[in-house]
Amino acid sequence: MVELREITEDNYEAVLALRVSPAQEAFVPTVTQALAQAWVYRETAYPFAVYADGVPVGFIMLGYYTVRDQYTVWKFLIDENYQRRGYGREALRLAVNWLWETFRVQEVYLGCAHGNHAAERLYAACSFERTGLETETGFEMRLKFEQ
Repeated sequence: MVELREITEDNYEAVLALRVSPAQEAFVPTVTQALAQAWVYRETAYPFAVYADGVPVGFIMLGYYTVRDQYTVWKFLIDENYQRRGYGREALRLAVNWLWETFRVQEVYLGCAHGNHAAERLYAACSFERTGLETETGFEMRLKFEQ
């Protein structure tokens, strides 16, 4: 069973130990970097540990981007030892549902780095679609809730 849990003094060290493969490091910041950002943006950042059957397997941080008035999946990773087991898809579903239940959002955004084909496939499988907004490093995707 996959679940999102608050990061506390009881689990932060295990969460900090989560790593992606060396080939993925260019696409994803470390959990340490993400938690530093969460602290700086503590009013609008919502970090969670991703657990599967009681074991921390990933990290996801949601946020509210005030400049564009939108909710986002800001940071997301599944540890290299737990990938390709469906945990990412379920964690993303739980995170999006948390945003909807907490803030009644109508859409959720995320960024995907150019060349991160595995992430793009995952996001597309979870009904995220490209918005057309692109930068030198990546592109934006959006999930719209059906009315």
